[in-house]
Amino acid sequence: MNYSQIRAEARELLNGQWGNLILVWLIFYLLSSGFTIVTRIGFGVSLVVGGPFLLSICTIFLKLWRREQFRIEELFDGFKDFSRSLVAYLLVCLYVLLWSLLFIVPGIIASIGYSMTFFILAEDPQISASDAMRKSQQMMYGHKTEYFMLMLSFIGWFFLSILTAGVGFLFLTSYTTMAQTIFYQRIKNTQSGSGAEEVIATINHDQQ
Repeated sequence: MNYSQIRAEARELLNGQWGNLILVWLIFYLLSSGFTIVTRIGFGVSLVVGGPFLLSICTIFLKLWRREQFRIEELFDGFKDFSRSLVAYLLVCLYVLLWSLLFIVPGIIASIGYSMTFFILAEDPQISASDAMRKSQQMMYGHKTEYFMLMLSFIGWFFLSILTAGVGFLFLTSYTTMAQTIFYQRIKNTQSGSGAEEVIATINHDQQ
């Protein structure tokens, strides 16, 4: 997989959208940190709202991938699908935590395996949280190393963002999330293509 090509495509798709996305991340971070600071049960509240926010963000970036416009207030659209996004978020957090208790590496592998869950939820409003997680694991089978290397290719931008007192992360988060979206679409299309080839092969076999 060509990582530089994915990054270039991500920059192209983000052209003209950086400002709006900075507002999205600012609102998201301010609300998330606000829950933690203002309330004594901030961590629990963050767990509750994390799923809907993540679903909204994935939906926004899927729209950008389709070259569609989005509205800032769409950051809250995930709350319209509150139950499904909440269950998915809690289950992913739980499974990653349990694997992390064994060792750091299994936890990382688990998080990568479930990394496509919210993209799947965003594209299929009928799929359940557990089925989306299962489908994410299936999609990422054989692609975990590629995904890890893609994220690792942003390491220079990560250190640069630290040097900007964290301000650079408002840009970097959009950059990496757009790259994740492209990665999701590529492996999804690859598997769809493989499925089509299997159907054609079956038809040809039956005709012989």
